[in-house]
Amino acid sequence: MLKIKQELLTGLATALESVSAGAGAKAAFESPKVAAHGDFAVTAAMQLAKPLKLNPRQVGEQLREALLAQPVYQQWVSEIDIAGPGFINIRLKPEAKQQIVKEVLEAGDRFGFTPSNGQRMMVEFVSANPTGPLHVGHGRQAALGDAICSLYATQGWDVHREFYYNDAGVQIGTLATSTHLRAQGFKPGDAEWPSGENAAAYNGDYIQDIANDFLAKKTVEADDRSFTASGDINDLDGMRQFAVAYLRHEQDLDLQAFAVKFDHYYLESSLYTSGRVENTVKKLIEAGKTYEQDGALWLKSTDYGDDKDRVMRKTDGSFTYFVPDVAYHIAKWERGFTKVINIQGTDHHGTIARVRAGLQAANVGIPEGYPDYVLHTMVRVVKGGEEVKISKRAGSYVTLRDLIEWTSKDAVRFFLLSRKPDTQYTFDVDLAVQKNNDNPVYYVQYAHARICSVLAAWGGDRAILKAVDLSALESAPAQALFLLLAKYPAMLSDAARDFAPHDVTFYLRELAAAYHSYYDAERILVDDENVKNARLALVAATAQVLHNGLAVLGVSAPVKM
Repeated sequence: MLKIKQELLTGLATALESVSAGAGAKAAFESPKVAAHGDFAVTAAMQLAKPLKLNPRQVGEQLREALLAQPVYQQWVSEIDIAGPGFINIRLKPEAKQQIVKEVLEAGDRFGFTPSNGQRMMVEFVSANPTGPLHVGHGRQAALGDAICSLYATQGWDVHREFYYNDAGVQIGTLATSTHLRAQGFKPGDAEWPSGENAAAYNGDYIQDIANDFLAKKTVEADDRSFTASGDINDLDGMRQFAVAYLRHEQDLDLQAFAVKFDHYYLESSLYTSGRVENTVKKLIEAGKTYEQDGALWLKSTDYGDDKDRVMRKTDGSFTYFVPDVAYHIAKWERGFTKVINIQGTDHHGTIARVRAGLQAANVGIPEGYPDYVLHTMVRVVKGGEEVKISKRAGSYVTLRDLIEWTSKDAVRFFLLSRKPDTQYTFDVDLAVQKNNDNPVYYVQYAHARICSVLAAWGGDRAILKAVDLSALESAPAQALFLLLAKYPAMLSDAARDFAPHDVTFYLRELAAAYHSYYDAERILVDDENVKNARLALVAATAQVLHNGLAVLGVSAPVKM
């Protein structure tokens, strides 16, 4: 059906060109507002009426005649009607819609993919500082980032996943101090322990675990580092390095449980040691985009739409946090990533304008609007009807691993992706473990497992389904499945463009509902061999698309439930 649609679109371009020179370039199909009106709609008649000085319906009649004269329309179209002021509604023959089944079965796991575009892109996400376990907000980032990567991979991009973190600075100092206090036998609540709203200490039990392992001279290994503890209670630098490696290892375990892998870990400290921060500041000064005032160095960010100029170097000589961000993004560009997407919390909204301003001011060839940002809100967790706010392990928040252990990796991924990133979301733990239609991930996975059960009961070679006669598939429930299967590639394209993996969850729920309706309406394993094979081909194609869509989300497609 997709190939047929493209052929029909080419035919429409030819017809438009015959009516008005140059109009063929704007050939497009729309979806009728009412499904019963047809499969495709064309609104070009209203757009061409004025320049042609004709009534829209007259233009519509000309287009209709031009379309009916084409062999491709004669082969695949049953009706072309003109409605209202000049809408053209096109209805396909059943055999045209049936072709989508063959297309899905032929493409298999690659259905919905487009050819490589030869371009590299990076998605930076999670990027948690190694000061504690990953919380549910990091989980939302992990789900979003991984799904957006998968979406862009279907659209022909060479996708690179990157984790950026601060391995120095105040927070790491606080981590080292907290570990040192625990190693000395102090704990939260003791007189020696920092207290107050802004106390420089981490109170979670995991700090005691770090201290114990440091004193035991253990070795910890993470994806990007390894460190052996000296066991010397006065070795503060060694304790700091051990704590960072320990928590990077813990974060790796969280990410492994969530089935998220990164291609590279980028250290903020490397931007200083490599001279990238200094070189970036030098570029900005040489470009005439900075000035000195009140003992500080300022960026003229208002030249690029920011609401006020921003301090780059403070009076004490240290740089504000957006300066290494600018240096980091210049490095991304120089590494060949023509498109970059950053997944961050909504509290980072203020950094967007100043980072983009710095990149433009540096004058290194980076296009405006680089990088793209996807901002997400935090997640509330409800269990037993009450909000859960504290994890004993973390001390002050629910961890990602808590959520996975309470439910499952699949449930956490699907649930966290089921809403737009910038909307508030409440994760209902009790709903996530239910095995009924109210649980959306169960509902979709059950549809896939139900089809696999039918195919297993049949026991035949699925390869033969690619070539079966599909003419028996004429019922309304079958037609509904055809149209949904045909929408999958465009849905992927739109979801990637809009950074909207939630669209995939909506689509999968709709497809699962259509399959359940089909299963209830028509028995599949009937005696008539032709009818049985046609229905098996349709449900096999449906299972394939359910599988493909779940894979984009990083959710499994079980064969049994």
